[in-house]
Amino acid sequence: MQMNRRSVLGVFGGAVTVAAIGLPVGLANATPEDTMAKIKEFAGDKEPQTGGKLTLNTPEIAENGNSVPVGVSVESAMEGDDMVEEIMILAEGNPNPDVVTFKFSELSGEAIAETRMRLAKTQDVVAVARMTNGDIHMAKAPVKVTIGGCGG
Repeated sequence: MQMNRRSVLGVFGGAVTVAAIGLPVGLANATPEDTMAKIKEFAGDKEPQTGGKLTLNTPEIAENGNSVPVGVSVESAMEGDDMVEEIMILAEGNPNPDVVTFKFSELSGEAIAETRMRLAKTQDVVAVARMTNGDIHMAKAPVKVTIGGCGG
């Protein structure tokens, strides 16, 4: 394969750009403290309640961290003071703990959502729900990842 001067400069320039912005080299993972800060930001001055209305569904073992299914649901009438406004999902061991935030209204009918996420390593997944009456509900589930997702 013959490379002209422009190709060589393009490859070199791309390598310099990746090195300068520090892409795949040693991404730091979030800590449980980072996750708690996100929960505090979401919950405000309310203390999250556990073991209640919020259900978090994750596999115990994810054979591939690139596509891990996660589902959340909240027991709610979805009207008046008994309505879910938002559900936030966090992954404690990813470079950024934020995974997704689902927003709901009375038109949603039910507070149920499913998605897939990438997990960097074995870690806890956390779901936090905010109700219209101000209550905060939280659930946590450990997920063992056997093949890394976020560069792991």
